Amino acid sequence: MRILGVDPGLANTGWGIIDSIGHKSRPVSFGMIKTTKETPSEVRIFTIAEQLGAIAQKYNVEICSIEDIYFTKNSSSAISVAKVIGSAIHKLSQLNLDVKLYSPLQIKSIITGYGNADKKQVQEMVRLHLGLAQRPKPDHAADALAAALCLATYETSMNRIMK
Repeated sequence: MRILGVDPGLANTGWGIIDSIGHKSRPVSFGMIKTTKETPSEVRIFTIAEQLGAIAQKYNVEICSIEDIYFTKNSSSAISVAKVIGSAIHKLSQLNLDVKLYSPLQIKSIITGYGNADKKQVQEMVRLHLGLAQRPKPDHAADALAAALCLATYETSMNRIMK
């Protein structure tokens, strides 16, 4: 199964693609979509969605995992991230891709076994799960790979339970 993971953000959206077969996962590609403050937010949101769609098509993605929003003190930033998530879901759904949302707590719990793990712990577990020589960079791409691994682990577990 080829999975696209997404760490959404208006300025920086991380993406990561893995292949998952049974209990094994391997990295395919990862990176980050950047937008600038000078660009109107509606154009930034559209651009992110379009680029995610192009990435999904380029790598023949089968399913997508997006890190869901979590609320912080900065509600304006949460609103813009929510818009990015909605736009990404819309674009990926147009490509007939199933999209799953996982909270940061779910991702951290599944990847590290600890819901309050810090970024470095998550990055290290992503590195170990994918057999990478070093932690993936940039951070947003590492978070996207974690989202993809979360879906892979969840789907594998659900398949075992359903059999």
